[in-house]
Amino acid sequence: MLTIENIEVSYYHTVQALRGLSLEVPQGKIVTLLGTNGAGKTTTLKAASNLLKLENGEVGEGRIHFDGKNIKNTAPDALVKQGMFHVREGRRIFAEMAVEDNLIAASYALDGRGIKADFDKVYAFFPRLLERRKQIAGYLSGGEQQMLAFGRAMIARPKLILMDEPSLGLAPKIVKEIFETIRRLNTEDGTSILVVEQNAGVAFSVADYGYIMESGQIVLEGDVETLKNDKDIQSFYLGVAKDGSEVRQSFRDVKHYKRRKRWLS
Repeated sequence: MLTIENIEVSYYHTVQALRGLSLEVPQGKIVTLLGTNGAGKTTTLKAASNLLKLENGEVGEGRIHFDGKNIKNTAPDALVKQGMFHVREGRRIFAEMAVEDNLIAASYALDGRGIKADFDKVYAFFPRLLERRKQIAGYLSGGEQQMLAFGRAMIARPKLILMDEPSLGLAPKIVKEIFETIRRLNTEDGTSILVVEQNAGVAFSVADYGYIMESGQIVLEGDVETLKNDKDIQSFYLGVAKDGSEVRQSFRDVKHYKRRKRWLS
C-alpha cells in the first residue's frame, strides 16, 4: 500500500532529517514506527503525505509509492482523494466549527458527497461524538478531539491512514479506546494504518510489524512478536529489564544507551 525507498529529507536545504530511510506498509496491515523525540518519525509521515513543502522541507533522493503509484510530487489534497489520510499530531481539527461540521468538511475528500452511512459509522465507533455532534469542537476534551480527528479520517474512506502520536496527552483509558478503534477499523474495513508512537506497549498491542528509528534512520525492524522479545527493545522501549523486572531507563545516559543498543554499534 505504501512503499518508501531510501529517501533523503532536508529542511531549508541544509538540515538533514532523514537519511536513506526505507519502510513499507502492506495492504491491510498495521505498521508502527517507534522512536524518541527528534528521531524523524513525524517527518517520515509528512514526506509520505507531501506536507513537507509547507515547512520548507523537501524529499531529495529516493522514491515514495502509494497504491502502486509514484506520489513524490502529488499534492496533499490529491492524495486524500486517492485514499491517503494523515491524522496529524495535535488533532488539527477545526476548533471553531461544530463536531458534525468537522465531519462534513472531511467529506469533501469525496467531492463533497457525504453519505449518511459514513456519518452513522463514525458515531457507532464513537458514541460520544454523536452526543456532542452540535457542540463546538474546540470545547471537546483532548480524547474527544482525538476521536473527532479519527472520525474525520474515516469519513474520507481511506485506504491508508497515517496517524501521528494518537496517544499523546491522553488518559490511559482513552488511549486504549483509540487503539481498539484502530484495530477494529483495520479488521472490519481492511484499512492499512501506519501509526507513529512513543508508547511502544500500546503500539505493539495492535501492530503487525514495527520499525525503530534513530537519528533519521531505520535501525531495527521486524514483526511485533520478534521486537517484543528483543532484550534491548524491552529495556529501552518497554521498561523491562533482562531478568523480567520493571526498569526505568534514562535516554540521557547516551554512552550507556549506545553501548546497549547493538544496532548503533
